[in-house]
Amino acid sequence: MEITNTIGRRKTSVARVYLKPGSGLCQINKRDIIEYFPSEILRIIVNQPFETTQTASTFDIQANVKGGGLKGQAEALRLAITRALIEVQADYKPALKKEGFTTRDPRMVERKKYGKKKARKSFQWTKR
Repeated sequence: MEITNTIGRRKTSVARVYLKPGSGLCQINKRDIIEYFPSEILRIIVNQPFETTQTASTFDIQANVKGGGLKGQAEALRLAITRALIEVQADYKPALKKEGFTTRDPRMVERKKYGKKKARKSFQWTKR
């Protein structure tokens, strides 16, 4: 089996994942996952697709992540890993879809409009 690469996005974060058979090694931006995501919760988010498909120590991950914050990067990484697992074996798709990992979260920051302070906040209005 060859290396599979996919992309996942969340808010302004973009994650490119290279998945290959291995022993469960995970490198993000050439750093270990524990070093890159110090929070246990973020590591759980990244590993959710592997827990769902019981493939925790069968694939190595090489990931490049940029943009956004750590939570957005973790969720972008989760989507990319999910897409890579589905590409490797299509049998995983129903379980991953049931958990909601295949859906790209479309929520983005709304742009600022002219004549307003922020996207929706207006200047104070007075009658006179």
